[in-house]
Amino acid sequence: MKKTLLGLLVASSTLFASSIEVKDSYVRATPPGLPNSAAFMTVVNTSDKDVAIVKASSTVSKVVELHTHDMKDGVMKMYQVPKIDVTSKSETVLKPGGFHIMLIGLHNPLKVGENVELTLELSNGETKTITAPVKTVMGGMKHHGHKMNHGMKQ
Repeated sequence: MKKTLLGLLVASSTLFASSIEVKDSYVRATPPGLPNSAAFMTVVNTSDKDVAIVKASSTVSKVVELHTHDMKDGVMKMYQVPKIDVTSKSETVLKPGGFHIMLIGLHNPLKVGENVELTLELSNGETKTITAPVKTVMGGMKHHGHKMNHGMKQ
């Protein structure tokens, strides 16, 4: 009886084990007065089904949005997206100049050495809560003389 119960517990924990892993997460440190930051990470999907990040949340800012960048008419534009896809058996890298999570309206400046808790909501109903360290990110996107428009895409 005990062996059967133990076997069922092990089987059920394997059944519900997540096939989504988040690694190498970090949040950009901000100087005082800068109201926004961004979170970056690698999201790995080991399952046979595509999944997407459909929402993110955190208590460090008023608003949290999923964003990306595109070059339009010689200007790099950043805008909100409804989801960030992570196809089956692959990974999606959230990085400066690409997909990322915007933290808008920070309650306090983010300092190196602090941690930010983020919750990701996935299209399969799963949620992942991660703790990302705050880091100084030098360089970031290379603008190559292009103007940067941080407005929303219209």
